[in-house]
Amino acid sequence: MAATPQPYFKSAFNLSALIAVLASITAAGGLFLNGLYKDNLFVTSAWKGNDLITLLLGVPILVLTVILSRYGSRKALLVWLGILDYMLYSYAFYLFGATFNWFFLLYAALLSLSMFALLFGLTNLDASHISRGANPGMPVKWIAAYMLFVAVGLTLIYVIQSLGFIFTGRVPAIVALTGHPTSIVFALDLTLVVPFLILGGIWLIQRKPWGFILAGIYTVKGPLYTLVLTAGSLWAANAGVEGAGAEAPLWVTLTILGLIACILFYRNIRE
Repeated sequence: MAATPQPYFKSAFNLSALIAVLASITAAGGLFLNGLYKDNLFVTSAWKGNDLITLLLGVPILVLTVILSRYGSRKALLVWLGILDYMLYSYAFYLFGATFNWFFLLYAALLSLSMFALLFGLTNLDASHISRGANPGMPVKWIAAYMLFVAVGLTLIYVIQSLGFIFTGRVPAIVALTGHPTSIVFALDLTLVVPFLILGGIWLIQRKPWGFILAGIYTVKGPLYTLVLTAGSLWAANAGVEGAGAEAPLWVTLTILGLIACILFYRNIRE
């Protein structure tokens, strides 16, 4: 296999190193600095769960995949892009959803750095080169089914609750639980997740090059973030938030489905 054209990725790799450092600081600070988070107990538990997964999995995988990508690994390159998207998505939540705290400027920096690293990585990516590494027998329909299932499920949940507010005036439960004036999760998922899952799923079934790219990204980001939701739910339940643990089985199930899709995808990418 021809090595990835590393000079074109140099800026993205350098930004990734800075992301790893800053994400380590914010995640460790969130876990160990008392009084950092000023949100209610439910939201603070979500931040703690996110910090835990970022510190234990997000940052180490980011560092490892940057190293392996430098040696031309197709798999590492796609996982790296998936982790960058995870960082962008996560710190958009912190920046727009966390009550103003000591790390506000770090959240802004991490969102910008992740956005540009992902942009530099994608614009210099040879999608055809990546797709040629996919085995003809890859079960693209099963992987796409996971992506479309998540996209449709999220859309239905958000649309039903939003329409419910229009007709009844009842604020969605998640908005009431967070104490925020609107739903950050509705906004980010409907703009940064659902459209790309739908496009990626359809393109993957058609075996288009960018379908493989989006599948590689979202089969990493998907289970990683449902693992964040699992950790947040368990953290909230342990902190005494009533009913917080009820959603944990759902997040565990989605994490398992995501991991299955991830394995099906990456075991069929040739190095």
